[in-house]
Amino acid sequence: MIKRFTSKNGLRIVFEPNNTVRSVSIGIWIGTGSRFETKEENGVSHFLEHMFFKGTKSRTAQQIAESFDSIGGQVNAFTSKEYTCYYAKVLDNHARHAVDVLADMYFHSTFDKAELAKEKSVVLEEIKMYEDTPDDIVHDLLSRASFGDHPLGYPILGTEETLAKFSPESLFDYMEQYYHADNVVISICGNVDESFVAYVDEVFSPMKPGSQSGTLLKPMFNSDRIAKKKETEQAHLCIGFEGFPLRNEQIYSLVLLNNTLGGSMSSRLFQEVREKRGLAYSVYSYHSAFHDTGMLTVYAGTAQDHLDKLYEILMNTIEKVRLDGLTERELANGKEQLKGSLMLGLESTNSRMSRNGKNELLLGRHRTLDEMIESIDSVTLDMVHKTSEAIFSKEFSLTLISPQGKLPMGVVQ
Repeated sequence: MIKRFTSKNGLRIVFEPNNTVRSVSIGIWIGTGSRFETKEENGVSHFLEHMFFKGTKSRTAQQIAESFDSIGGQVNAFTSKEYTCYYAKVLDNHARHAVDVLADMYFHSTFDKAELAKEKSVVLEEIKMYEDTPDDIVHDLLSRASFGDHPLGYPILGTEETLAKFSPESLFDYMEQYYHADNVVISICGNVDESFVAYVDEVFSPMKPGSQSGTLLKPMFNSDRIAKKKETEQAHLCIGFEGFPLRNEQIYSLVLLNNTLGGSMSSRLFQEVREKRGLAYSVYSYHSAFHDTGMLTVYAGTAQDHLDKLYEILMNTIEKVRLDGLTERELANGKEQLKGSLMLGLESTNSRMSRNGKNELLLGRHRTLDEMIESIDSVTLDMVHKTSEAIFSKEFSLTLISPQGKLPMGVVQ
């Protein structure tokens, strides 16, 4: 059972006890990511995440790493478009130690200039590594094609130009703006009790209250096309359709639609493109939901000579789904797959911690497993068909990275 607490300073703590395991997962979720950045500070959320591991007033970067390695624990962090998370997974008898180190990183990181200069080089190499993986970077291009100059179109890593401008002062200023109690959730799952929650509350009591500055500007969805010429072995193609925001009532219909389209090995795209024709090793679709918009993405990589054929099959498959909808069997299979993935995900304290943290931060509510299963089971063929029509009847964005850098035949510029 999920328990929710609100500290005196406004910090929210969500706690799901589990006495059948010996682990504890703890996550600090902050309601900021690349979407909240200006063009000039693009990448600061991600860079700040890196700098939290580079030393505090009492621990060096090596000592932070050793503080978890020495107890057989794990610590990491990630940045997305709309949130940042720092998390640890340890044995239950080391839970307080993990909280102490995470709090030290949160409150006492020094952002030492020498460490900052070194980490700029590290992140620059990360950006270059990303550029060397066209099957990844083509998705960033799709964000730009879909959202343009809106912050949702910015790369999470930032750019070489913005990276060069970061300073200890700019990092502290960014923290001052977003890293306050009203914008933070701490999620805990594992073999601990409410006395541990009280300890977390005490340790993080110095966190200052505050209110998020500014309002989110809803983006316009663009139908731009971007083709980039690059010496690659394959042509990497992404197609983007405007999707649904997080709170949309049709979100389960869209999840089931995506599952049948390209979300599994039995999906239509996988079967049509890979199994029947052998045109691609990797072909799939997924939906990204944000506060006020979303995007359904279709990706496939193929040989340059097969690009036109691949695009034709992708679009024909999408159009057939739009016109005819799903079959009874596809809907039934999709429901069982979705319910299975939900229940299997509950077997890990880390996945439970992540689900609870995101739900509290982004939605402010928690649905029980029974409620989610009921929502999945209530989806009808007609509901999915209407969702399909709403998604696929609109203009789409498209990005390509290939040796020739030329859009597939039939794509209107």
